[in-house]
Amino acid sequence: MGISYNFTMPIRRVAAVLTTGVLLVSAGLSAQKPVDWTEWRGPQRNGVLTGVTAPKVWPPKLTKQWRSEVGLGYSTPLVVGGRVFAFGRQGEEEVLTAIEASTGKTVWRTAYAAPFKLPDGTGKHGLGPKSTPAYADGRIFALGLSGIFSAFDAKSGKLLWQKAASPVQPKYGTAVSPLTDKGIVIVHLGGHDKGELTAFDAATGAVKWSWTGDGPGYASPQFAQIGGLRQLIAFTQEYLVGLDPANGTLLWKQPFKNQFWTNIVTPVVYQDLVVISANMVGTAAYRVAKGPQGWTATEAWKNADVQLNLSNPVLRGTTLIGMSSKSAGQFVSMDITTGQVAWKSQGREADNASIADIGSALLVLKDSAELLVAKPGASGFDIVETYTVADSATYGQPAIVGNRIFVKDNDGLTVWSF
Repeated sequence: MGISYNFTMPIRRVAAVLTTGVLLVSAGLSAQKPVDWTEWRGPQRNGVLTGVTAPKVWPPKLTKQWRSEVGLGYSTPLVVGGRVFAFGRQGEEEVLTAIEASTGKTVWRTAYAAPFKLPDGTGKHGLGPKSTPAYADGRIFALGLSGIFSAFDAKSGKLLWQKAASPVQPKYGTAVSPLTDKGIVIVHLGGHDKGELTAFDAATGAVKWSWTGDGPGYASPQFAQIGGLRQLIAFTQEYLVGLDPANGTLLWKQPFKNQFWTNIVTPVVYQDLVVISANMVGTAAYRVAKGPQGWTATEAWKNADVQLNLSNPVLRGTTLIGMSSKSAGQFVSMDITTGQVAWKSQGREADNASIADIGSALLVLKDSAELLVAKPGASGFDIVETYTVADSATYGQPAIVGNRIFVKDNDGLTVWSF
């Protein structure tokens, strides 16, 4: 049975199955200066946002600011310095477009040829890019679906340097979103038989280091401070790994594989725990530590009944909130320290849900283009308001800046204010 909504009540409860008595309390939020959206899942790369000006009372409708046809794909737009940068596919080209955030006027458009054919049975998600570009020091770095990796000048759109796609490509195309760091940009290139997690010089494209221990999955890498050392955490085709970002040295490696090589979810780090999840495998936490024999990652807990497949969770304190692929898509809340489930919704919610924590609430965008303003409670979501924000599928994570939400649907970008 799907969820039913009682639209006569000011706050509406999403039905959930309570499994513990954990209470989730929303954090307060004060108006702050808008923060640019520079990379995958926001400025902190984890879906937890600051600088969002949420209304005290959410309106019955959002205000549509403008829409631009920017091409196919699920890439989250970047919002930097009054401009929006959208990455999509138009015809046989991948296109990066700069748009005035206030008006929707195109500033520049840069395109390059990007032929690619998806394997049979994977056409549902189209030929548009799936990875989100990254911005740093006046440059934009974008990974196309076939694995073409490009650097652009953000002011002019000039192509600064470009790496060709690997001869052996990932089965379903690429989805790893690049990560910038102190003059370098890190991305996992390659295909099913081999790959290179590579750090490039951001200005020239020269290789600074590479790790060739496994091919790329579809999850994006993340930085974490563990055991007094800053580490690069990556979820590859068959492993969870920790590397030294200064030189690419492998610190530790933990096998984690599902039968379709679809490791998709960005790792979540809490203190010395690294949490990952995959369809048909479940969710697991590994405790990373340095001992006499070097760095190790040992299983702290595993919950096979929670499978975060396409949807990336958010962490509020010690509470992990996401969407499991079980029961045709069910929201779930669990304790990140133990793996114990607090609640699950009844199911049949969505194929995918992008979740962002704005402090006073969660903004949850389903692939059906339904945007929920939700407050997590003791036994499920309290739905504050619901909006329809597109006319086609919304698999991409939206960008949320100030009082605006930038929604990428199947082939266009729409900006709403609240």
